[in-house]
Amino acid sequence: MVRNTPHPIGEPHGLPSGPSTQHNYRMDTQTVLGLVLALASTTLISLAYLRQHGAAADLPKLSFRHPLRSAKLLFTSRAWLLGFAMETCGFILYVAALALAELTLVQSVAAGGVGILAVASARLEHRRLARREAIGSTLAVSGLVFLAISLIGGAERSAQPALGEIALWLGATAAAAILALAGRHSVLRGGVAYGIAGGLFFAAGDICTKLATAGGAWFLFVFPLIAGYLLGTSLLQIGYQSGAALTVAGIATLLTNALPIAAGTVLLREPLPTGVLGAIRILAFATVTAGAIVLARPRRDSSHLH
Repeated sequence: MVRNTPHPIGEPHGLPSGPSTQHNYRMDTQTVLGLVLALASTTLISLAYLRQHGAAADLPKLSFRHPLRSAKLLFTSRAWLLGFAMETCGFILYVAALALAELTLVQSVAAGGVGILAVASARLEHRRLARREAIGSTLAVSGLVFLAISLIGGAERSAQPALGEIALWLGATAAAAILALAGRHSVLRGGVAYGIAGGLFFAAGDICTKLATAGGAWFLFVFPLIAGYLLGTSLLQIGYQSGAALTVAGIATLLTNALPIAAGTVLLREPLPTGVLGAIRILAFATVTAGAIVLARPRRDSSHLH
């Protein structure tokens, strides 16, 4: 266990620890503000994914075997750079959200981003939402509504996790990403493997981001944070060249949100409200995840890139 850190995971900076009414009010206000920032973040990032997809699909083949050439192709594309700038702004909002609210809550709001992704993708392609996309978007939005209802009772703060558990979780996540990439030529085609691997690395980065926001010794998690986001971003750009935006980014978004939601409960011990509100919170997690799964399923015309 890591001890004597200035701010335990999940405890807001500068707030008293006493169970006073004023404390509960301030904590609730911070949580709501954090979730508003999370919604703004996932909107920006979803739009950034679509812009990056369109730009990367038009570029010559990107490859990890030629990292400098691939990086030059991306950073000399104005369209891709704009998408990257939008994603960066979204990430800054995400970090602010994590500093104010629990990981499970922030990720649940972010999971609604796959619904935004579906709607925006249909608009850009000048088509109506397919039935599956409409169902998935409805589920995702419904989950956000359930989540808002569950906040009525406030929230408890999380406990300090064990470093061994964190290392095991992050190691298993990286191993799963490598396995997904190993199957890209046989089982997971059409950008699916890159979406899975990218989402897994993003998920690891999100967990490290939450840990780093606690400050003190936890700030050292900024290094695996950078590695996770760098690998995740790179894999998505490669995946965009062989799969549809909703397929690649949808799968990545699903994993990016589902795994940290689980990590918030398992690693950070973020508790649920009691009674009916607890049941509604669980329903919210299940609904946003179900919506993301429905939307992340590869389309039959997954070879269609624009």
